[in-house]
Amino acid sequence: MKKTLFAASFAALALGVAFAAPASAADTACLITKNNTNPFFVKMKEGAEKAAKEAGLDFQAFAGEKDGDAAPQITAIENCVAAGAKGILITPSNDSVGPALKAAREAGILVIALDTPLADKDAQDMTFATDNFEAGTLIGQWAAATLGEGAKTAKIAMLDINKDNISVDVARDTGFLKGFGIEVPDLTVMGSEKDPRVIGHESSEANPEGGQKAMETLLAKDPDINVVYTINEPAAEGAFQALKAAGKTALIVSVDGGCPGVANVKAGVIGATSQQYPLLMASKGIEAIAAFAKDGTKPQASEGLTFFNTGVNLVTDKPVEGVKSIDSTKGTELCWG
Repeated sequence: MKKTLFAASFAALALGVAFAAPASAADTACLITKNNTNPFFVKMKEGAEKAAKEAGLDFQAFAGEKDGDAAPQITAIENCVAAGAKGILITPSNDSVGPALKAAREAGILVIALDTPLADKDAQDMTFATDNFEAGTLIGQWAAATLGEGAKTAKIAMLDINKDNISVDVARDTGFLKGFGIEVPDLTVMGSEKDPRVIGHESSEANPEGGQKAMETLLAKDPDINVVYTINEPAAEGAFQALKAAGKTALIVSVDGGCPGVANVKAGVIGATSQQYPLLMASKGIEAIAAFAKDGTKPQASEGLTFFNTGVNLVTDKPVEGVKSIDSTKGTELCWG
């Protein structure tokens, strides 16, 4: 099992990412998120803003309107370049922001992707993120162990973000399937599996309304679905509402670890969720920008990975043997939003 939040924090220090003599007052750090309403991104902004103040950096924040909304992000990148920013932190909506980020790097700006790496490795200097494949694997292992022999005949609904094969979407989706024990021929795309237990993949747009619609679509395809994978907890809430309206129950698993999601674990709406730590992603990202502004130091990946891992914990009140987890009480202490 990989490092927890606390181990990730220690590793950040060991890797030399937590630097921080104050930078010049003229140095600017930008944060660009997919939207400014999702509690995950709200917590990122909180962490980045606080860390920037402590590091003596000017701070600017920008956001798209929804997941997949790249145009406002591209404009924000261009604005940060024009402002002479030292670094950009971004949760990219999709890979179409890559060329603008490459231009920013060519202008001497440190680019750090948060949570979602870009396919083009030259579009970012480093990614600070949850190990999203591990996050998916944990909930897949938990679901299979919870069902026991029933896992062999499960009927699974997959509620993704959309069809764009966004890296975080792919990693969580395929991680879940692998953790559940389903063969995934191509880990770079969603839907390559041929296992008949997977009823289908639908787009949730990572929100409750989309989750409800996606679940309704899959229930129409097979009303006996009994396992629901969701990209995040807002989508899980929507799936639960669709199941409830249809008079159905299912084992729902998710990823995020926001306070509402952990509350839904405690209430039994979600069986288990993988908790990630957006504040840590953003604050460590700002510290990396401060170090870069000071002497050109760039952050390094965690050992054995291609990105800086900010940790993940499985949160459930129904632990299973062989899958490390924390309960909802501890998850509440660590949650966000």
